[in-house]
Amino acid sequence: MGAHRPAAHRHGTGHRLRPDSDAVVQAELAAEAAAAAAREAELREAARIAARADELQALRELGTLEQTEPREGDEAARDELTRRAGGHVQADVDAWPAHALAAILGHYADPAARETAAGLLPQPVLALAALLAELARLVPAAGVDQVAFAARLAAADPEATAGLAAFLTRATEPADTAGSPA
Repeated sequence: MGAHRPAAHRHGTGHRLRPDSDAVVQAELAAEAAAAAAREAELREAARIAARADELQALRELGTLEQTEPREGDEAARDELTRRAGGHVQADVDAWPAHALAAILGHYADPAARETAAGLLPQPVLALAALLAELARLVPAAGVDQVAFAARLAAADPEATAGLAAFLTRATEPADTAGSPA
């Protein structure tokens, strides 16, 4: 009792229905096939994310994560690395997409990818990216080590970090004729 029987055997008459002639059976078979295909796609995506997270972890261990250009879907791989760490924020893992967003590297060269990332990455990463972009605009020759404070600020207070980035943007905009930023 409760065992799964194919749709063609479920109509309780004890005899096999002809699936090709029964619209209800056809619909059930199609729904089962669609559900199986969806499960398979989810499994493939989970495997892809896990493999990319493994690759990023290896690059991290080699000390080259920050030099890695992001790919589509890396936000999920970042989440997987965070999950593997017990949900603890890993500064270097979060700094990597923030630097890539700020410098518009890899697939973040596409405005649609940046917009998608804004909906997927946590606020501290986005705040750090905004501040790094503004600092790079103000001091183009600044090295990563010279702006390391930005990551600490974003981790401590992402809202203040985003506010500082917005303030710096406004403060350095060309002034209008009244002498205030446009």
